[in-house]
Amino acid sequence: MRASVTQNGQSSSQNAQVRLGACWRATQSEIDSVSSARCGDPFALLGLHETGAGFAIRAFAPGADALEALTPDGAAIAALEQVHSNGFFEGLIPGAKQRFPYKLRAQNARGEWQFRDPYAFGPVLGPLDDYLLVEGAHQKLYERLGAHLVTHEDVDGALFAVWAPNALRVSVVGDFNRWDGRLCQMRKRVDSGVWEIFVPDVVPGARYKYEIVGANGALTPLKADPFGRGAELRPATASIVVDDAPFPWTDGDYLAARRKRDPRRAPMSVYEVHSSSWARAASGRFLSYDELAAELIPYVVDLGFTHIELLPINEHPLDASWGYQPIGLFAPTSRHGGPDGFKRFVNRAHEAGLGVILDWAPAHFPTDAHGLAMFDGGPLYEHSDPRRGFHPDWNTAIYDFGRREVANFLISNALYWLDCFHIDGLRVDAVASMLYLDYSRKAGEWAPNPDGSNDNRDAVAFLKRFNELVYDLFPDVVTIAEESTSWSGVSRPTNAGGLGFGFKWNMGWMNDTLAYMAADPIHRKWRHDKLTFGLLYAFSENFVLPLSHDEVVHGKGSIIGKMPGDEWRKFANARAYYGFMWGQPGKKLLFMGQEFGQTTEWNFDRGLEWWLLDHAPHQGLRKFVRDLNRLYRDREALHARDCESDGFQWIVVDDADHSVFAFLRFGEDRSRPVVVVANFTPAPRENYVIGFPRAGVWREVLNSDALEYGGSGQGNLGEIVAAHEAFGSFPASAPILVPPLAALFFELTSDEPE
Repeated sequence: MRASVTQNGQSSSQNAQVRLGACWRATQSEIDSVSSARCGDPFALLGLHETGAGFAIRAFAPGADALEALTPDGAAIAALEQVHSNGFFEGLIPGAKQRFPYKLRAQNARGEWQFRDPYAFGPVLGPLDDYLLVEGAHQKLYERLGAHLVTHEDVDGALFAVWAPNALRVSVVGDFNRWDGRLCQMRKRVDSGVWEIFVPDVVPGARYKYEIVGANGALTPLKADPFGRGAELRPATASIVVDDAPFPWTDGDYLAARRKRDPRRAPMSVYEVHSSSWARAASGRFLSYDELAAELIPYVVDLGFTHIELLPINEHPLDASWGYQPIGLFAPTSRHGGPDGFKRFVNRAHEAGLGVILDWAPAHFPTDAHGLAMFDGGPLYEHSDPRRGFHPDWNTAIYDFGRREVANFLISNALYWLDCFHIDGLRVDAVASMLYLDYSRKAGEWAPNPDGSNDNRDAVAFLKRFNELVYDLFPDVVTIAEESTSWSGVSRPTNAGGLGFGFKWNMGWMNDTLAYMAADPIHRKWRHDKLTFGLLYAFSENFVLPLSHDEVVHGKGSIIGKMPGDEWRKFANARAYYGFMWGQPGKKLLFMGQEFGQTTEWNFDRGLEWWLLDHAPHQGLRKFVRDLNRLYRDREALHARDCESDGFQWIVVDDADHSVFAFLRFGEDRSRPVVVVANFTPAPRENYVIGFPRAGVWREVLNSDALEYGGSGQGNLGEIVAAHEAFGSFPASAPILVPPLAALFFELTSDEPE
């Protein structure tokens, strides 16, 4: 099939064809557009094309002195003529009657090499992808955009696809093409603004970015892939092609049990973790996902928590952002390894019966040059109006929630974690900043709605759509809002006028109770309402009671550091506070380190102060948290009606002078109630009479003042007997001893005869 070749690399048969149809040749301007990477449609010029003179191959191979077309098995087809010293080659293929696969062999003074021409391949994406993206309805956009290892036209390689509708040119650059933007100029799908290219022979681990020319003709900084599923460890910023092999999940039993669970009625005690600072290796390096699985998961299981909540593990450039300013929303941070490592972490957690919740940050994104900001030369992911597209508090960009493609990008990211990583829930960060146009803005810095209102209707619609899709496709997971205002219906279904979240963090409860606990006990009687006010609205939402990372940074100290008094009183206060919290209606969340009383505030740059567990007070606090969790999980009364008012009843609500509180918790059928009593002064309350719903023997199932926790050892000798003596609205009562700075839990074990 190979024709004789003249000295200049062109065959005699080709010369004949050229004379019959010279129009097949590329023009000088076309050649220049390729070599300068300014070709508007490189696929229309490069590759294999049928012309009036026959089939022609045009290729760009800078550095090659000679180029030859080969069959896929290496047989010569024809030599191509170098028509420009920049590496542009072209030639007619003798005898070709139809399209055919080929590869290229290049030569120069240093040797020869073979490669497959990306321009020999047709598109991978289809019109349905365009339509769904433009409509904002592509639920699995993460399977189409980004980098995906595929077999296309019987050749292995990678599909690269990126949305950049305003760009004049997009190239993928990486290890596979010497980071040369001229070599893999992408095909634009004009209906959607997506650019795509299939690059043969790309392998897992290849690094890449996008080189983009904006609408004004200026070259933007190289951009990481918005849909990249792997990323380099900072300070490097390239995306990484990941292996698409199916992961061998073994968590089927856990997922089956999850499908049968009603999160509102099930125990939820969450251990919040910053994966980079829970612990570090002896050298100071980050633990890998596998090391975290081996150490963190057994620790959390032993403490009795039901879930781990991870601060954002999306790739982020700055350690100090704790992940809340992500660049790679689809890439687990490379600080701990790759995507499969994180899947192993989740799989192991599920095998241990532990759920995994991710913090998810769709409210804003950093303006780092390699990220989403000004992605294709101008505002694209961010709102074009800086009054809506820039966040003054964090110096970050704000997504254009009203643009369907941007909303689709974010929602598909949420679904990606639930689908591909089996995540059990998403806690959405900074929801309040999304809901209000004037959030943290002064007069003149924001633009109201036409009717003068300040609600961000695009963001509201986005959040509703997010929740609707999550619960439609994954009805057994949870979404949780960090929402710090009184916005109505955050956890109400969207068809009832709400935002559709499953739960909301109760920031008011957290602020009030911490303010109460920080006061000296002698002054607490003047702040009694700080512990009672929350019950006035406790059932207006499905609440999580959070003692989160935000309360132990930026000069706020640790939880134990907020407590007044000497060491003994600090730990007694903390135990009483945790007891009160675990007894209250609402799911629970505790940030790492606070379970053992870390004394200094959280430092994201190092591991927790594990050495403190060599000391008895810290051991005692951790043991108390462990027992609290087990009591909470085992007693239906303490969790089954967390979100309904019929699961709670005050017994003692107004004893401000003694700073004593007592209340009842009920389960579904109210048959096994639990009584919770707390004393927030250092004076024991002897013969303190409280009411009980039934007469009989009530066992003291937990006492924060027990010696094993570091307390003074005071209590009720294991049980009390409630007699048929009315107390207020209660038919029975009993005098009890309430130890100093302590919380008690009582459970009915046997009824007393009438």
